[in-house]
Amino acid sequence: MKRILFIQPWIYDFAAYDFWIKPLGLMYIAGWMRANGINIDFIDCLDPFHPDMAKAHPARAPKRSPSGKGKFFKEPVARPEALRDIPRRYNRYGIAPAVLEAQLKRTEKPDLVFVTSMMTYWYPGVFETIGIVRKIIPGTPIVLGGVYATLCTEHAMRFSGADYVIPGEAEAGLPGFLKGVFDMDLRFKPCLNNLDSYPYPAFDIFPVLDQVPILTSRGCPYRCTYCASRILHPTRRTRDPMKVVDEIEYWHRGFGVRHFSFYDDALLAEPQNTAVPMFKEILRRGLTCNFHCPNGLHARTMTGELARLMFRAGVRTIRLGFETSDIARQIATGEKASCGDLRKAVIFLRRAGYAADDIGVYLLCGLPGQSRREIFESIQFVKSCGAKPVLAEFSPIPGTPIWEQAVQGSPYDITSEPLFHNNTLLPCRSSDLTYEMFRELKRHAKDDLLQSLKQFKIEK
Repeated sequence: MKRILFIQPWIYDFAAYDFWIKPLGLMYIAGWMRANGINIDFIDCLDPFHPDMAKAHPARAPKRSPSGKGKFFKEPVARPEALRDIPRRYNRYGIAPAVLEAQLKRTEKPDLVFVTSMMTYWYPGVFETIGIVRKIIPGTPIVLGGVYATLCTEHAMRFSGADYVIPGEAEAGLPGFLKGVFDMDLRFKPCLNNLDSYPYPAFDIFPVLDQVPILTSRGCPYRCTYCASRILHPTRRTRDPMKVVDEIEYWHRGFGVRHFSFYDDALLAEPQNTAVPMFKEILRRGLTCNFHCPNGLHARTMTGELARLMFRAGVRTIRLGFETSDIARQIATGEKASCGDLRKAVIFLRRAGYAADDIGVYLLCGLPGQSRREIFESIQFVKSCGAKPVLAEFSPIPGTPIWEQAVQGSPYDITSEPLFHNNTLLPCRSSDLTYEMFRELKRHAKDDLLQSLKQFKIEK
């Protein structure tokens, strides 16, 4: 019987925090392989609970919230050559390399290793993971998939060290790949257009399961120019809301999980057909869980009924995708949400019971040609609506409609070097937005509105 080892690699970055990160796509593939009788193992290089780390570094145990978010283990490492002039500490987030090596040695030798990837500029952690796997279990084929492998396929094929790179949704290419490499025919194949035909992701192999991400859909009906959703998931597919609740109940009653995260690109798209019946069913079944929405929810589709259902069902983390109060830029980037949409959504949420600090509103900062005044006015607008501005630094994504504009406006070679996609660099900032100005804007976003208006000065 074949055996596949699945690995989530390290994060290499200036800063990283666990906002309910779990390798959902990787675990879906693991669950699918297990349904075909394949033995599966999993190593999480980000594991904040790893017992070997706890024994060796008890004083360095990362602080964690019961909700499933918190810090990672971290260790300073040398900055890559491309980032040598950035005056900030660069870290490896996750377990120590020696811990990974030890776990690889005591894991039964696999026939295949799957490594996933996340942000394009986190690839150094992917490369180091692959290098260690190659050293400890030489000769075992290594497959790389995930976000970086999809958005920077050529870079991954040239430099990652993986034997195979599978871009896009792996479910489409995996059967043919396994047939070609192992002459293996999968007896069970889910229907790619029916997400409910997939086995549940294999989160039961996590030693500590503090939260579970729940998939309700793939893809997005909107066309935001800065977003990679259309590249990663070209078609919009939704699950049956009742089957989504079946899965929530499975993890809650069977494994004691109380915290769930939604990372859908469009959780609130067509809410009467999806979110509304889902939250109603959660209430009907009496599931006492907490739900977190770290991805930007669509303000345009918020209603009073939906806001009340979310509050009663236990949605505790709200993030709305707004990006800017500048009307021209709203139109240019896809018209996902207008100023009126945001005001209306916040009113509904406040009436439902949420406080201003409960409602985070994402504002994109460092877009090509964006001025500091636009960001400042967007912060003011969000506060005037009675919500909390959350500044999100823009990261250019290959293949998106705004990519060419980003290439032309960036002082970095973002085409050849994914490290320059790192949002910490503000890689596409205008000359009107310095790092110090941005830090001041971040302080302003956290200040009390009236007090900050007295202290913060900005040129017209």
